[in-house]
Amino acid sequence: MKPVLLFTALTSTKKHTYTYIVLGVIFGVVALPIIALVSVTNLAALGSSGSNTSLYTDPAVAGDSYDYGYCTYWVALRRIQTNDLIPNDWGNAISWASQAKLAGYLVDQIPSYGAIMQDPNAPGGEGHVAFVESVDLATGSWTISEMNAVGWDEVDERTFSALAALKYNFIHDKILTTVF
Repeated sequence: MKPVLLFTALTSTKKHTYTYIVLGVIFGVVALPIIALVSVTNLAALGSSGSNTSLYTDPAVAGDSYDYGYCTYWVALRRIQTNDLIPNDWGNAISWASQAKLAGYLVDQIPSYGAIMQDPNAPGGEGHVAFVESVDLATGSWTISEMNAVGWDEVDERTFSALAALKYNFIHDKILTTVF
């Protein structure tokens, strides 16, 4: 083979190799952030027909000093929305039932609309709280809305059987006392 043809063949192969490398880098620069976003936000689940999960995108609300994006923030926000304010100093969800009792709130194992469901045994050791959105009086099942159970800053709903209530604490309004 003549030296000129060999050089041309090698140059052509190098050009193709460089082209593939450049295309691979471009693909990585474009695709990796998208893949990272999907893995963090669970966007695949947002578009599915069976999902009732969504990212919470509203701004922080005055009067809710709990950390934005977490279950405690969501519950305090829902209580503000229903005009049933709770203190902003109950800490992590694991302490909410005991803090509520100390503040004079009724805490039991009976769900009702507007009550705060507290799960002291949630994974992670910090507990979990959710807002009871409804109770079906015929079946005893109850539905909650919650944040940060599926993923950070994600709001979803779940429905539980009547019997499941025995595993949770429910924080209701303050106990009214009559002074004579």
